[in-house]
Amino acid sequence: MTKVQGGNNNLHKIENVLLERKQELEEEFTHLDAEKNNDQTQDPADQASSSAIETLKSSLQSNEYEEYKMIMNALEMIKDGSYGKCTDCHEEISSRRLSSYPNAARCLICQETAEEITAGSQMNSFL
Repeated sequence: MTKVQGGNNNLHKIENVLLERKQELEEEFTHLDAEKNNDQTQDPADQASSSAIETLKSSLQSNEYEEYKMIMNALEMIKDGSYGKCTDCHEEISSRRLSSYPNAARCLICQETAEEITAGSQMNSFL
């Protein structure tokens, strides 16, 4: 089982933070679904405005859903005892990183490497 600096008390605090954020996201998803179902007939100008707002909401919801998946993964890792271990290099993730970003699955070095690879592949797709 992976040790998180500060022991079980710190792990319990992190788990509570993750659970609270999970609940916030679930409430936001419910709210967004309710808004989609309350769509009314609008004139063309309102439809254009609504379309832009819906695009923004969709983007935000997509980002929130990705965060939600990461939170669920972190909670599962806490449950199975692998929380705090980098999924790439299998080294311990610093407690400082976990405190500020509790759903981190990678250590800082591996995360930076993954982001560089992603940025490089995105740049190649534009060429």
